[in-house]
Amino acid sequence: MSRIPELYASMCFNDQVMKERLPEDVYRSLKKTMEQGKSLNKEIADVVANAMKEWAIEKGATHYTHWFQPMTGITAEKHDSFISPTGDGKIIMEFSGKELIKGEPDASSFPNGGLRATFEARGYTAWDPTSYAFIKDDSLCIPTAFCSYTGEALDKKTPLLRSMEAISNEAIRILKLFGKEEKRVLATVGAEQEYFLIDKKYYDLRKDLIYAGRTLFGAKPPKGQEMDDHYYGTIKPRVSEYMKELDLELWKLGIPAKTKHNEAAPAQHELAPVFTTSNISTDQNQLTMEVMKKVAEKHDLVCLLHEKPFDGVNGSGKHNNWSISTMSGMNLLEPGDSPQDNAQFLLFLAAVIKAVDEHQDLLRISIASAGNDHRLGANEAPPAIVSMFLGEELTGILESIISGEEYVGKADAQMEIGVHALPKFPKDSTDRNRTSPFAFTGNKFEFRMVGASESIACANYILNTIVAEELNQFANHLEKAEDFKKELNRLIKKTFKEHKRIIFNGNNYSDEWVLEAERRGLLNLRKTPDALKLFTDEKNIALFAKHNIFNQNEILSRQEIQYENYVKVINIEALTMSDMIRKDILPAAGVYEKDLINIIKGKKEISDKIPVTYELNTLERLSSLTDALFAKVEKLDKLVIALKNTNGAEEKAFFSSTVLVPFMEETRKIADEIEVNVSAKYWPFPTYGELLYGV
Repeated sequence: MSRIPELYASMCFNDQVMKERLPEDVYRSLKKTMEQGKSLNKEIADVVANAMKEWAIEKGATHYTHWFQPMTGITAEKHDSFISPTGDGKIIMEFSGKELIKGEPDASSFPNGGLRATFEARGYTAWDPTSYAFIKDDSLCIPTAFCSYTGEALDKKTPLLRSMEAISNEAIRILKLFGKEEKRVLATVGAEQEYFLIDKKYYDLRKDLIYAGRTLFGAKPPKGQEMDDHYYGTIKPRVSEYMKELDLELWKLGIPAKTKHNEAAPAQHELAPVFTTSNISTDQNQLTMEVMKKVAEKHDLVCLLHEKPFDGVNGSGKHNNWSISTMSGMNLLEPGDSPQDNAQFLLFLAAVIKAVDEHQDLLRISIASAGNDHRLGANEAPPAIVSMFLGEELTGILESIISGEEYVGKADAQMEIGVHALPKFPKDSTDRNRTSPFAFTGNKFEFRMVGASESIACANYILNTIVAEELNQFANHLEKAEDFKKELNRLIKKTFKEHKRIIFNGNNYSDEWVLEAERRGLLNLRKTPDALKLFTDEKNIALFAKHNIFNQNEILSRQEIQYENYVKVINIEALTMSDMIRKDILPAAGVYEKDLINIIKGKKEISDKIPVTYELNTLERLSSLTDALFAKVEKLDKLVIALKNTNGAEEKAFFSSTVLVPFMEETRKIADEIEVNVSAKYWPFPTYGELLYGV
């Protein structure tokens, strides 16, 4: 353990390494680029590139790659070696500023939603100096943005960087009204990551896990998570060894993995890092998911990141802990001690409340996926209805502001905006609402709807953009005010009053809340296509254009890509389900039925007095079930053809969600009942019991 400090970030070209290896003037210039968005000239880029190369070679790297995040949801990389022939049969190791700043990967085969024709192959990667380079698999990985030949964003990093700029600009305007000069405001994130670990020997025998990432069949085992004994329980030795190596590999990359524990479901676990900027946190979470899978293989395990790999137990998400802070370290969602700080906090809080209420659709879109549809509203995942949890004390303060009455908190401290101090309640002054999609937790908001396998970039560029919009509206209004304090009080009161419908501190799982949410006029977008349809509403197109996040074509392309991805996922699941039924389940049941027939015949040949009740009843039940399953798979195959013949991505998506998915759920029920009635030695793949308890 004494080696951890020297091991930490040893594979990361971070601030400490730059300070040691770059000339002071180059280091200062690069820091300005990182902190203030200043441009970097070619001469300085050459010096940085050479220092990066020398450092990387010392660490054993032979190649470099522009590491980017296309709209596949995973990362991409094209590797080039440092070698350059000298003409005398030898080589030198070179890496220029030009190669650092820009790359040209083929863009034609990545999802583009119509932004690019197949024959238009050129794409560009541009170095993101705000995220540190690192070494992975003997290659220097340079975090980059990815755009088309025409300059349109083809990735998830570009809109995130744009949104960070937008929220910074608008927050600076607000702070200036309070007499505070700040050069930059940062959106910060800490992304908790949930995952399952199963034995690789079982994984290899499940086509559904291999092709779809989740089990399409599986009868419930005698024990699930009802005893609550896995949550925070003693970590099994094999899992503990995995977690130890995972921590080490992440620490080498400068990823501050902090917390690890068993989650609620059997075989489910969680890792949580220390928060950092939205951009770096997104990069680190993408790396974390990759490292999780690689380390698992070394331990003959498989890491499952699907949102709902097992029916009947908790799914997996990642809790996106979001806040905004200044470069000087002031958390703008931290309630303060002085009246000035209180008013500032309440104004930023009002912006978040208004943003979540007015842009429920975008928040739901930001986490929409086929996998997440299975998770939302089930067990500990929040429902598809977006709402905010503030806790009893903060909600009481808001109600007192709306009513104009004095607030007396737990500490008997009276509050009036700008006159008396808002009680500085500790972070744990309110209970934690695990059912809420968007919960205030002391000095940040925990967005709990994000799916385990998804990039957090989408959730965060949406959050940054919608809050930037409200801050923009507030700044435009308050900058014109003759009496700032009076207008500030009025604006905060008005905002809380008009948008309090989004605040709900109760049980989000209850049927009563669904009815109450409908009465309040909140959206209930149950399935991904329902949400995606709203992506291109005029208000959303105008919002993204206003803050330079997307142009109209970029929004249309993303909507198309998400529709297409949803359809492809459902289609793969349907094809896999059909394959497993025809090639595995029905044949296995048939063999068991044949053996039952032989047993019945054998007993009858010996004596008619030997009872065959079990065999006959089981045979009758199985015959009925297999006939029903065969009829289902015949129709399933026809529905897959119908999906293929449906025109348009949107139409295909709605056909998938309203017809195909419900039919597959019906089909699964029959297959799972067959599993219960077939002898274990005949069943063709590992059961839930083996998968969940086999490590």
